[in-house]
Amino acid sequence: MLDINKMTANEEVLHYDPELRMDDLPDWSDDIAAKLAAKEDIKLTAEHLEVLHLLRDHYRLHGHDMTGTKMLRALEEPFGARGGRKYLFQLFPAGPINQGSRLAGLPPPPYSKDNSFGSVE
Repeated sequence: MLDINKMTANEEVLHYDPELRMDDLPDWSDDIAAKLAAKEDIKLTAEHLEVLHLLRDHYRLHGHDMTGTKMLRALEEPFGARGGRKYLFQLFPAGPINQGSRLAGLPPPPYSKDNSFGSVE
């Protein structure tokens, strides 16, 4: 299982992009994330940014090597003491992976949302 704590503890790893995955993404910064969040009625805090940076760091290193469900489970580990999944959904009511990825300037990982949910198809 991904250990996000170990990954973020190593400053060198945070800027290493072996597959140049971040090159194909639009420019991103904390200010851009704040503007995107404001459109979704979220005022970004340091806690929000912590999650967004973890999502970006994971994507930089691994791309989408996990489904949305597995990524949520991996995020629960470092935030377990703060309430885990419940805490993450309080930060990102539309989903810590789907909404978090959007605010982090990342494409959502596979199976993080179901476009057909509620349809008659």
